[in-house]
Amino acid sequence: MNDTSSWSDRLFGGFRKTSEKLTSNLTEVVGTAKLDDATLDDVEDALILSDLGPAAAARIRTKLAEKRFGLEITERELKEAVAEEIAAILRPVAKPLEITAFPRPQVLLVIGVNGSGKTTTIAKLAHLFQEDDYAVMLAAGDTFRAAAIGQLATWADRVGVPIVRGPEGGDPASIVFDAVKKATEIGTDVLIVDTAGRLQNKRELMDELAKIRKVLGRLNPEAPHDVVLVLDATNGQNALNQIDVFKEVAGVTGLVMTKLDGTARGGVLVQAAEQYGLPIHAIGVGEKIDDLRPFDPDLVARVIAGVA
Repeated sequence: MNDTSSWSDRLFGGFRKTSEKLTSNLTEVVGTAKLDDATLDDVEDALILSDLGPAAAARIRTKLAEKRFGLEITERELKEAVAEEIAAILRPVAKPLEITAFPRPQVLLVIGVNGSGKTTTIAKLAHLFQEDDYAVMLAAGDTFRAAAIGQLATWADRVGVPIVRGPEGGDPASIVFDAVKKATEIGTDVLIVDTAGRLQNKRELMDELAKIRKVLGRLNPEAPHDVVLVLDATNGQNALNQIDVFKEVAGVTGLVMTKLDGTARGGVLVQAAEQYGLPIHAIGVGEKIDDLRPFDPDLVARVIAGVA
């Protein structure tokens, strides 16, 4: 487990551009001034320009007005106040994945478009669970691409977990069935299932996921216990649009946000929290196996606001 300071350093590096953008925008708003309507308008504009989205910006403006309207405020105090309001938006959705299923295994379906970092996120989740002494197994349910099966097998070998896979073009539901049976037999705590992420044909994907759910239901009526959508933060608004689609197609229960290193799109986390209220389980800020960590709303808020 990495110490908190090194993780904070990497998180700051990942959110640097968002932090710099918001800090620059807020610095232009106020030196030391009263928080009046004009200043609040400028704060709201600064938040929108920093990719936090109109809804979150309006909410933060309203909260600042309720608490500080008419009072003198310095630049530092403004950034601290903004950080607190960002944290208030993020805290309700900061929910790590908890392994509580009985009987075992707990089944996680992981979905996401190609290129979102889905395969590497599965490996990082496996590593995260291993750190908590859970036995993990992977299932290669994305049989549409041979590369996906091979990549997942490579990661399984690196992380040191078993994998159940089949041939390219095989039946994903059959692979999931075999994986659950094997995981049950050997006492696995967590089964992480990779699934196809193509959105070109929503009906085909819905049918495939429905078949997987039906097979899982025969073995355990509670499965899948989690349906985790992996989003690439660099896609900005497109990432948010994917939430709409996958909520309809797959019944998403939570999010993992990846590729937050070196991107100006850190504000998309705040937009996602404000707009959808889905749990954000973890965020990724690098390529290393331990660069995925449970989502810390207070630290992220302070980094975004430039006061970490």
